[in-house]
Amino acid sequence: MSTELTKLGALAVRDLLISGEVSSAELVEAAAARLAVVEPELNAVPTLCLDRAREQARTADAARRAGRTSLLGGLPIVVKDNNDVEGVRNTGGTAIFRDRISTESDRTVALMEANGAITLGKSNLSELGGAQTTNSVHGATRNPYDRRLTCGGSSGGAAVALATGEAWLAHGNDYGGSLRIPAAFCNVTGLRPTPGRVPRKRLSDPFDTIAVEGPMARDVADLALFFDAMTGYDPGDILTAPTGEPPFLEAALAPLKPAKVAISAALGLLPVEAPIRLALEDLSAMLGRAGVAVAHGSPDVTGAMDAFRVLRGEGFYANFEPLFDTHRELFPAPVLADLLRGRDQPGHAIVTANRQRSELYRRAVDFLDQHDFLICPATQAMPFAVETLFPTSLAGQPMQDYVDWISITAIWSLTGLPAIAIPIGFSRDGLPIGVQILSHARREADLFRLAAWIERELALPKTPIDPR
Repeated sequence: MSTELTKLGALAVRDLLISGEVSSAELVEAAAARLAVVEPELNAVPTLCLDRAREQARTADAARRAGRTSLLGGLPIVVKDNNDVEGVRNTGGTAIFRDRISTESDRTVALMEANGAITLGKSNLSELGGAQTTNSVHGATRNPYDRRLTCGGSSGGAAVALATGEAWLAHGNDYGGSLRIPAAFCNVTGLRPTPGRVPRKRLSDPFDTIAVEGPMARDVADLALFFDAMTGYDPGDILTAPTGEPPFLEAALAPLKPAKVAISAALGLLPVEAPIRLALEDLSAMLGRAGVAVAHGSPDVTGAMDAFRVLRGEGFYANFEPLFDTHRELFPAPVLADLLRGRDQPGHAIVTANRQRSELYRRAVDFLDQHDFLICPATQAMPFAVETLFPTSLAGQPMQDYVDWISITAIWSLTGLPAIAIPIGFSRDGLPIGVQILSHARREADLFRLAAWIERELALPKTPIDPR
């Protein structure tokens, strides 16, 4: 029975909980059994808190018997290892915080658990900001489709836990692509929401709009269910606001073919590997056959990555400056370079970057006014060797640093526009390929409708896999 439960989607299992056909305690044990099988192979959830989860499950089951319900109903999830879960280690993937134990859950986690989530453990991540899930505390997480390869990052452990059935839902966060890249590498879905949709953990800058918290799941409906459990007003996050919108799950359960979309493989200037281009061409052809008006193009993104590097440096240094002098030797070299850029760059560089960001946002809004949606790859590269921190060249073009190969997601992080990542197929050697779909701010419901329609049309496999 436990094996069959881990193969089911989150929505199906939630319905079993509501009907009383399964208990939260049974789900925790089913997940624990699956974790015991998968973890030695892939290292996706290196910190477990199963006793805490069992206690949460007993409480959830008692509440349900008493007639008290919640949105998730006692559904087990994993939380990324840079958010606080009360009583659980929170390393952030860095030796600086190797022994840090959270004294309370942060606002993101508290809201999810208040809505019926049960935390099984902490999922692995990159070390302080990369897009490859490996760090000095827990080591590397491997791709379930080929253990020799990376799962992407930084929410890589979350994506692997979903792809292999270790959990039904997974929390993540996104700065330059951390929800979208691992989703594409692992055949799952992820949503980078509009800033303010999901209350965030405590940040050095509460007014930042690049870092967001968001959901990951195996399919679009499950993603929407989890998003509903993550959204809401919280006085601790000034960007959040009350909303009277219908549940996002309703949108995901009502797939809608779009009238028009724009598609761009490379945003006019980025190197993108051939299997990804071919998959996008197939998607474009499918949309055309279905009667969707497909335009090819994108807003001008010239200079966007220069702005991203400047603002990333500024933000990283603001966040880590209190630790910089005492722990400088513990920062990975690429992150250290970001910190030094943030410390040393002149003021006019920041002014220019903010102006470039504003102009990019306006161009993107004007473009979406015309086309409603923009579809482009969620990664420029296919999964690469797990021992490699980042590709030094891509499609024949050298990469200047560890963020160059994620330009296609980082650029859109600057705009604050929501982006949903969904699978669109596999390469000839069986590796997943995904896209990101963007729309106007706070148009997540439209993204869910479109993504659900594409998911239905493509009918890709969603059942968890064993490590290969």
